[in-house]
Amino acid sequence: MNKGRVIAVLILGLTAISFASILIKLCTAPALVIAFYRLSLAAAFYWGLARIKNRPVWRSLDAKQKRLAVLSGLFLAAHFAFWITSLKYTSVASSVVLVASAPAFVVIGGRLFLKERPTLSMLIGIAVALAGAIVIGAADFRAEHSSLIGNILAMSGALAIAGYLLIGRKLRARIDTMIYVSVVYTSAAIFTFLLAVLSGNSFIHYDLQTFVLLAAIALVPQVIGHTSFNWALKYFSATTVSIITLGEPIGASILALIILGERLTLIKIFGGGVIIAGLCTVLISETREYNDI
Repeated sequence: MNKGRVIAVLILGLTAISFASILIKLCTAPALVIAFYRLSLAAAFYWGLARIKNRPVWRSLDAKQKRLAVLSGLFLAAHFAFWITSLKYTSVASSVVLVASAPAFVVIGGRLFLKERPTLSMLIGIAVALAGAIVIGAADFRAEHSSLIGNILAMSGALAIAGYLLIGRKLRARIDTMIYVSVVYTSAAIFTFLLAVLSGNSFIHYDLQTFVLLAAIALVPQVIGHTSFNWALKYFSATTVSIITLGEPIGASILALIILGERLTLIKIFGGGVIIAGLCTVLISETREYNDI
């Protein structure tokens, strides 16, 4: 596969997911309802596409692949539940930047579950990134108590997305993208549906604007954004793919400033810069390791 094409797809995916937090912030539906519509509509899109192409989905996987795909969906559902809820408590900038710390957890997970040993520079990068997250969390704690809750939720979302990417890296080596995302998005939609029902959320009592926003959230960040990253997992490591998402805080924060009028404080800019510096260190280290092979 031409590396330029893979990078182009990743840039497309990055552009698409940068709109997620903005659209979610504008949407009045509860967090779990947003997550359910986002995942179920995306799943329906790819199941329909598989049907058109006469491609079996569930029967294409063996028992182990099915279990892992469902587990990946569980991680994805947890990610959305934590992250979307965090946007109700803290700013777009804080939430997106903290979730963007996921590459650090991907590196740790790769060592524990994929037996990939991180280099010293990778460990330094992880430490720097987490320090940046602490800076942002501490600043919000001083500013308003609710922001600390939002930051904890966002960090939990980062842990969940790391699990999702690690499983995706393992499965995408042998599973077609359309088949993989059909199963993962469906299982994630089921989990979020159950959580929404248990929380007593309504799925239908919303105005037209809300449903338009729900459709946009499903189409742009999920059908285009997440699927682009899942496609790229066959060619790039989970760490590399997760690090590419570091551009999201920049795009989302700029959009939040323009569309929502959210102000960026110097401490948040500094903390975000520290996180990006740490994760760039991880990326440089991995690139060197790849060139040495």
